Amino acid sequence: MIKVHLKSKKEESLLRFHPWVFSGAIQYIEGKITEGDVVSVYASDKRFLGIGHYQIGSIAVRILSFTETSIDDDFWQEKINKAYRVRAALGLISNNNNTYRLVHGEGDSLSGLIVDVYGDTAVLQAHSVGMHFARQTIAEVIVKSIPEIENVYYKSDNTLPFKADIEPENTFLVGEKTTEHHTIENGIKFHIDWLRGQKTGFFIDQRENRVLLEAYAKNKKVLNMFCYTGGFSAYALRGGASEVHSVDSSAKAIELTDKNIALNFPNDNRHISFVDDAFRFLNANKSEYDLIILDPPAFAKHRDAVRNALKGYKRLNAKGIEQVKPGGIILTFSCSQVITKEQFRLAVFSAAAETGRNVKILHQLTQPADHPINIYHPEGEYLKGLVLYVE
Repeated sequence: MIKVHLKSKKEESLLRFHPWVFSGAIQYIEGKITEGDVVSVYASDKRFLGIGHYQIGSIAVRILSFTETSIDDDFWQEKINKAYRVRAALGLISNNNNTYRLVHGEGDSLSGLIVDVYGDTAVLQAHSVGMHFARQTIAEVIVKSIPEIENVYYKSDNTLPFKADIEPENTFLVGEKTTEHHTIENGIKFHIDWLRGQKTGFFIDQRENRVLLEAYAKNKKVLNMFCYTGGFSAYALRGGASEVHSVDSSAKAIELTDKNIALNFPNDNRHISFVDDAFRFLNANKSEYDLIILDPPAFAKHRDAVRNALKGYKRLNAKGIEQVKPGGIILTFSCSQVITKEQFRLAVFSAAAETGRNVKILHQLTQPADHPINIYHPEGEYLKGLVLYVE
């Protein structure tokens, strides 16, 4: 096996079980290497540190195991079974809910791999070339390990490193789902478009936050900004909202939102959708809403964009705080991994101060348990949220 040897004193992070080896830590590589290869990593004194996938870029090795083992069918079987048992123990697999994340990268000790489950179909995303090469084996192990999963769809055209000299094809690796794609989350049905939708087709990570919104929605006029597939809107309607308005700049997103609302609340005139820009809509509808959800797409995908992203979060939240009714509630989120909890909270604090309104934090939110955070990899905590009460 190819061996990666680290510079002196560059093994400390691996001894703390952090799963990344950065390129600057490497002294030399023993053997002919190509991106995606399985490699063993050694300290400068020849101690074995871990085994993982090699890739070109700042993160040079994604560790899969800190013990000497073979990355074979048995390895994948053990990892998938372990991840599934966690989700089953969380009570996420039932007739009332068949939508969950099966594998969450570093959180499940499988750096570079995401697997979301929608009923009888799993959607697999590779974020490393090594996982791309292992995709067929992983797909077959998933179907073998989990009886209710019959199909595995591969969707990695936008997630693999841009430097990788490969052109992934989005396709079924096992089976093929040709009927309408429906899934159930906490008793609410959703159309899932993993073929053309964002991410794997649905934002599973907001499940518990949608439940919290439902508890606040009764008799309130609700605005769901950046609604995408209308998840928050459906929960608000079930929670007894008097009106729900869904807004997105994408006509396709609004079409999917309307389909999901009709699927669960046919002929319900409490819901209206709008294709519009967020700031333009907020400016035109001052003090109309009792409850506003601000769940924008990631404003920063890399560290160079952090400064502008924080300005964007401040501007958006200032507008929301300014426009909500007195005594209103705002659920506001950042899904940018490079934005820390402290940075996001400071941006919202600055927005509140700019408006001059009195604002209280009712809840501090994060990702759900099927998106676990590896305690040795704090970078995995990407979803941040606050529930605000605005006087």
